[in-house]
Amino acid sequence: MTETAAEPVLLTAGPGETDPLPTGRADAVVFAVGDAERAAHRYAAALGLRCTAYAGPETEEPETVSYVLSAPGTRIVLTSLVQVIGPRGRELAGYLARHGDGVLDLSVSVPDVYYAYDYAVDRGALSLAEPYEARDRFGTVVLATIGVPGGTRHTLVDRSRYGGPYLPGYLPFEAW
Repeated sequence: MTETAAEPVLLTAGPGETDPLPTGRADAVVFAVGDAERAAHRYAAALGLRCTAYAGPETEEPETVSYVLSAPGTRIVLTSLVQVIGPRGRELAGYLARHGDGVLDLSVSVPDVYYAYDYAVDRGALSLAEPYEARDRFGTVVLATIGVPGGTRHTLVDRSRYGGPYLPGYLPFEAW
């Protein structure tokens, strides 16, 4: 039987393998929402989270605005569309049109993004973005993205050489 896109991909050790995919912990849950600022205020008030980072037009991200809410062991990112002028805006607009507000990405911290990406893709995960490095004044993050059935994507993250508030392009948030 051949694997179809609707079948789940299990990232565990296969026959003759000793090591499953090495994962650390959940890194972030990224939501696509109609109004990220309003949603951030609601989440912060309801869940006791603190807004720790921001990206948007002021940080050279013209298509989207994102607020990062944090608490010990928890990171939620709320992203909404500002305008559609490129691939990031088209992707978010398409997601919101198909699904409405919802989980866009489940980011997973891994010790080696290159290995984890190859491991997942070799076992049937859809490659959405091969491993790459993103840099800013806070350091370097290694990222890759895979697709899984149902439309949610998983971003593999290694932030061992990064000291910033979330990812490159995000600045510390101090307005509230």
